[in-house]
Amino acid sequence: MKARLMEMELIKNAVPKLLSEDDQTWSSIKQAENIEDQRVKMWWYSEVPGSGAPERLIIAAMQDMENRGLDVSQAEKWIEPGLKAWETDDMASLHRITARIFHELFKAPKNQKDTYWTYEEFYSWEQYESSVKFPDSIYIDVNQAGFLEKIHAGWLAQIIAGAIGTALEGYTTDQLMSLFGEVKDYLRKPNTFNDDITYELAFLRAFSEKGYKITASDIAEEWVALIPFGWSAEDIALRNLKLGIYPPESGVNNNPFYEWIGAQMRGAICGMVAPGNPKEAARLAWMDGSISHYNNGIIGEIFNAIMVSMAFSKKEVREILIQSINLIPEKSEYFQVVTFALQQCRRYDEWLKAWRLCEEKYERYNWIHAYPNAAAEVIALWYGNGDFNKTMEIISLSGRDVDCNAAQIATILGIIHGLDGIEEKWKAPIGDELETYVRTMNNMTISGLAKWTVQSIRQACNQGGVCR
Repeated sequence: MKARLMEMELIKNAVPKLLSEDDQTWSSIKQAENIEDQRVKMWWYSEVPGSGAPERLIIAAMQDMENRGLDVSQAEKWIEPGLKAWETDDMASLHRITARIFHELFKAPKNQKDTYWTYEEFYSWEQYESSVKFPDSIYIDVNQAGFLEKIHAGWLAQIIAGAIGTALEGYTTDQLMSLFGEVKDYLRKPNTFNDDITYELAFLRAFSEKGYKITASDIAEEWVALIPFGWSAEDIALRNLKLGIYPPESGVNNNPFYEWIGAQMRGAICGMVAPGNPKEAARLAWMDGSISHYNNGIIGEIFNAIMVSMAFSKKEVREILIQSINLIPEKSEYFQVVTFALQQCRRYDEWLKAWRLCEEKYERYNWIHAYPNAAAEVIALWYGNGDFNKTMEIISLSGRDVDCNAAQIATILGIIHGLDGIEEKWKAPIGDELETYVRTMNNMTISGLAKWTVQSIRQACNQGGVCR
């Protein structure tokens, strides 16, 4: 039935009724006002749920766009008035100033002197694919019994590492070392509640239905269906999607955070469903990343996806790391970041000396940006050299977005070493329960997630996928 006919019928059959004062719905307007006020306040100050680290997203947005080679000076003029409005709870002014800042950001001119513009901008998978030479895929028998354990260990390692890092994210190495000194175990009672895995579950739901024929739109619609809220780049993308703005536009439209870590933190699932096939892992990661990110933001997801894919066919972590870096386009700025970090690894015997140079070089970037976190991954993988405990300590004390970094690189170690490669001190407190805020998936088991993943991969392979 046509929409106009349905609406005509609705109004024709509507019988007038007089509502009592109690039946009227004006109170919902006040509730909506309170929700919107809270949202705009959180742009100016909030604290990370897991660690209590402070955030000012509106100022971070200016920081990020300046790091993307834009002149944000007009937007910066509104920082002080905005902070004053926030402090005095002047909500009318705060809403007005916030809108003005975004207006200024999204018309900010290029700073032609910025080095950002000396690198190639990657805007499509075809462009990326033509910029690197992928190795041939290595056949992995996904039907063998040991494959399930690899997937199970990968998920368990990721969830454990997320729990380790959630308590630490948003702080610097100096602050973490001064308070904790070292990280040899959980610093508090761990839990599995984490926003990072949310998007991987949405990907898996789409993949379980479409296999390797999956599209970015398929994944995006699972975001809308399953994920109630997001943060930074994912929040913007979800808003765009709900307005019918699909990928890749959903990732770039009014999104100041599209080179932050949000795509990089979910690359592992793309590698898990493309075992031994880094090219397919990269293609899936580009697709998934384009929902909320662009250019270097998507490349970050590809980097992690490739490493996880390689973990099914290679045992040496440093070999995986080097080969994955070589599959990043040399003309991208992201390549310069991971290459710089690798160079420091080769120069120094101690991880902290190498990390300090990375920390200094990428100090200008927000702690949620992809770059400092990619450097931290390189340092932890190199010096951890396959040892789960050592790798977790290094990535934890590197600071920044610890849970995202730890979870992604831990997946690699889980796949390589299996369940026995993770000490009981990490496994026992986690158990098998997985709690999420994904609709229809609030309470899961990690073993059940592993079986679902394997079943989805086998089904996709049987449907003529890229498994051979």
